[in-house]
Amino acid sequence: MVGLEFWTRASDSRWIDAVWTCRSEQVSEMTSVATENWGLVFWEHEGKTYAGISGPESRTDTAPVPAGASFTGIQFALGTSLRAVATPDLVDSGILLPDVTGGSFWMHGARWETPHPDDAEALVDRLVRAGVVVRDPLVAEVLQGRPPAATDRTLERRFRSATGLTRGAVRQIGRARSAALLLNAGENPSDVVDKLGYYDEPHLARALRRYVGRTAGQLREGSGGVIALDLTQRTTSYTSFATPLE
Repeated sequence: MVGLEFWTRASDSRWIDAVWTCRSEQVSEMTSVATENWGLVFWEHEGKTYAGISGPESRTDTAPVPAGASFTGIQFALGTSLRAVATPDLVDSGILLPDVTGGSFWMHGARWETPHPDDAEALVDRLVRAGVVVRDPLVAEVLQGRPPAATDRTLERRFRSATGLTRGAVRQIGRARSAALLLNAGENPSDVVDKLGYYDEPHLARALRRYVGRTAGQLREGSGGVIALDLTQRTTSYTSFATPLE
């Protein structure tokens, strides 16, 4: 069965984790994998254009996917955020942006040009210069492995404010995704437990169930339906968004 056709690329911008495109074919829903990142998503379906803000996802879920839709997405680097929207409010949710045309969208009191996959950095640069997208320098230092110049309590508060998640949740989500990718590549569950520091196979199974929505066997067999294993390879349907942002 034809499903989702993905294309992703990395970015040299410190503000961007990845840029992705997707086209849906004969598929009605997919399993989304938990992700630490928020993003901007632009899509076309049945002659109409849409734009939205996708939040971090703290758990696996199923998402409806309209057939014949094409998507472009920007996944922002961990620690970046929108000045006008608290990232914790976006967790497991999203916002549909208003007044979208074929070539532009409205956000944060201004109109912005809808990006193509190869010029996403230009849009992000404009958003950063305008102060729409910001970055917590303390969180950035910690993510780069530098010793934090703050107490653990302050760091945890700043981390959660910037990402919407705790440091522990970010680690668990990333580890579960790595485990899923290893299993999908044919690794034995026992080897994945050893490589990634799980206590035992039941511990791994619980993490996969919570963050990936598949068993180790399903991941190794490639069964269970359409799934986005890569953070950048996930489709956000317009039906999952909350009240439009004014």
